[in-house]
Amino acid sequence: MKIGFDNEKYLKEQTEAILNRVAHFKNRLYLEFGGKLIFDYHASRVLPGFHPNVKMQLLQQLKDKADILLCIYAGDIERKKIRADFGITYDVDTLRLIDDLKEWGLSVKAIVITRYDNQPAATIFMNKLERQGVKVYTHPYTKGYPTNVDMVVSDEGYGANEYIETDKSLVVVAGPGPGSGKLATCLSQLYHDYRRGLKSGYAKFETFPIWNIPLKHPVNVAYEAATADIRDFNMIDPFHLEAYGKTAINYNRDVEVFPVLKRILAKIIGTALYKSPTDMCVNRAGFSIVDDAAVQQTAKQEIIRRYFRYKCEYVMGFVDKETVQRVELLMEDMNIKSEDRVVVKPARLAAIEAQEKGKGNEGIFCGAAIQLYDNTIITGKNSVQMHAASSLVLNAIKKLAGIPDKIHVLSPMVIDSIASLDKYLVKTKKTVSLDLEETLIALSISATTNPTAQLALEKLKDLQGCDVHMTYIPTPGDEQGLRRLGVHLTSDPNFSGNNLFVV
Repeated sequence: MKIGFDNEKYLKEQTEAILNRVAHFKNRLYLEFGGKLIFDYHASRVLPGFHPNVKMQLLQQLKDKADILLCIYAGDIERKKIRADFGITYDVDTLRLIDDLKEWGLSVKAIVITRYDNQPAATIFMNKLERQGVKVYTHPYTKGYPTNVDMVVSDEGYGANEYIETDKSLVVVAGPGPGSGKLATCLSQLYHDYRRGLKSGYAKFETFPIWNIPLKHPVNVAYEAATADIRDFNMIDPFHLEAYGKTAINYNRDVEVFPVLKRILAKIIGTALYKSPTDMCVNRAGFSIVDDAAVQQTAKQEIIRRYFRYKCEYVMGFVDKETVQRVELLMEDMNIKSEDRVVVKPARLAAIEAQEKGKGNEGIFCGAAIQLYDNTIITGKNSVQMHAASSLVLNAIKKLAGIPDKIHVLSPMVIDSIASLDKYLVKTKKTVSLDLEETLIALSISATTNPTAQLALEKLKDLQGCDVHMTYIPTPGDEQGLRRLGVHLTSDPNFSGNNLFVV
């Protein structure tokens, strides 16, 4: 993969831009962090060279100057909203985020549960945190928001929120996903600060859309594809164009809320502070693109990935038809199709081969393909012994290790042992075909006595970041195994079997 983004340049310029914004205010800057605070895999896929943890690197440089607040919307806790790239709920992701920050030498000042209305799951989450020594604040829905600014900026509005004590000149406000209440928390804190005579300010740390590249640049279109389920779309910032006569790209939610935000800031601070939503963002990402052609290519691939993801989520009932159609329109605009992802056709051909080989047998035949870093395409298909994902990974690491195809790396005794456990002990599983998670366990066990298996095991790390496509929606065991390997997965919207309940 060609490097298209200079991570070190971005880190340096973004840090300087934040410090300049902090210096603009006398007491404190509340900096709303858009996107993922850690493991920003969307950015690393779209901008090859972007480190997924660059925000953590930045915070490490600023840790002596910064407090960190994490916001989570009570409704997301209650309905168990999932962070798709990890397959975990937002509340669990918040716990993981606290631990990850700690490993980076950073501590969270407090957790803020926003729009709290005594939801049972949110209350349990709060109790769990507090009983482990984590400070938790709850903020109710802000009265009068967004139309009644006089009510919002009053003791009945932001004044009804408990004030969060902070010490540093920079307060980073982050959350597990969009709609977590970060903006409301920043504005509430501003209100309380000005009531105390503190001259604080607000700004936003943003990555996408990138304001100084074209509206229809594939990187910005990839952001639209990523947020198709919440109906975000990019647009020219009309306020920036009017104020400066220059074109800048922003997205609908920031543009729509800006007039209200401008009035609220003016009510709190006494001045509008910013002339456009682009003004309030600190975003140097566009200045760090060093190979536009490489970035455009990877961004187009991300659009295709999002298309497959939403197609699968549609058949699983997670998104509606309009979400899929929105991404299909984006693909048409970019003149790309699903088969432009190079692993798609080989995976489908592998499924056809499996079907021809298994004629007369019952079941659904599945295929999978992976593109290695030398552009070699490896395929796998399902069998009575293992899932397509399992055979794919074994075939790939054997290729990387130079192990001949006829040599088996898994001990038959280990395979039989795991299959027997599934068949006779775990009553919920109706087949003995090993999923990828079970296959990785079998490989690890076999490696203790088989040097060939050990050689293959050592090559698993070389699969990270490789593109994979499967002709079926992965089972939980396949999905977990592929997530641990760190591959970029897409799937056709087909189920792996006829059973409604899959383990």
